[in-house]
Amino acid sequence: MNNHMNIRKSNDTDPLKKNERDRSNFVRELVQSQHNKPVPASAMHILAPPKRIVQFWDDLDRLPLDVKECMASWKILEQSGFEIQVFDENSTREFIRVHLGSRYEKAFDKCYHPSMKSDYFRYSYIYIMGGFYIDADDVYHGEKIDNLFIDGRLKLQPFCYDIATAQMVPPSVFLNIGADNQNWIHYFNTTPMIAGPNHPIIERALRNATEALEQESNGELPEVQATTGPGNLTKSIFEVITEGSCPEETIVVVHDWEKTSTSKWPLSYRNDKRNWRLSNQQTYRASRDMEEQ
Repeated sequence: MNNHMNIRKSNDTDPLKKNERDRSNFVRELVQSQHNKPVPASAMHILAPPKRIVQFWDDLDRLPLDVKECMASWKILEQSGFEIQVFDENSTREFIRVHLGSRYEKAFDKCYHPSMKSDYFRYSYIYIMGGFYIDADDVYHGEKIDNLFIDGRLKLQPFCYDIATAQMVPPSVFLNIGADNQNWIHYFNTTPMIAGPNHPIIERALRNATEALEQESNGELPEVQATTGPGNLTKSIFEVITEGSCPEETIVVVHDWEKTSTSKWPLSYRNDKRNWRLSNQQTYRASRDMEEQ
């Protein structure tokens, strides 16, 4: 492991637990060290992903109109040779059953919220097929993305959250070398997710999510972020790279993703239980009055 990846120790006043601080420091140093870093020659030998964009919405018969507009923004890329596939809960379950088997199908069925199902789907699909997963509420701004498909390295967007202000830290701030704050949490988002098939980080993220879903919870539903979301992905990246089973060169930090796409706010579904933040660790039940909002 490179010297710049050394992890600082936390102290008693740290708002995070030690393992959380270790992962946050790891992400911060990885993200800041990769800024404007040349592409290693070895990366070009990783199997490139297909030019295929995949999205998920659990019930396409009840797709909100404003989300449908977000999804439609990507269709222009079909003119550049990209294929677009949209999965729902049923087609996702069938994909997992066929390509991964009953263990993973059962784990998928334990995802109690649509956001968890979409998380589990993206790990499953990208691991098996490779390609480009993007959330249904992300809007495409028209930037060319062909350069992200030259090699099969995992391309991810870095995020940073300020506990003190309960707000996201702008990339223009946290990407600067040396930028840090004890209240910041550095992590990787799960959208976009671009990689070639059989990527070891995606394999670990899928495995960790599966094992977390299989655990007995004593009647409590698992936490979304840590089980399938960015917490799981960040933990998986940390494990794979620090244990030496995957070099850090197999991941690409996309520093300026907001030029390509942003998640649209507000959207109708964010105000009800379709928003995982309002349903975290709660039994999810969709109601018919949601469908045309």
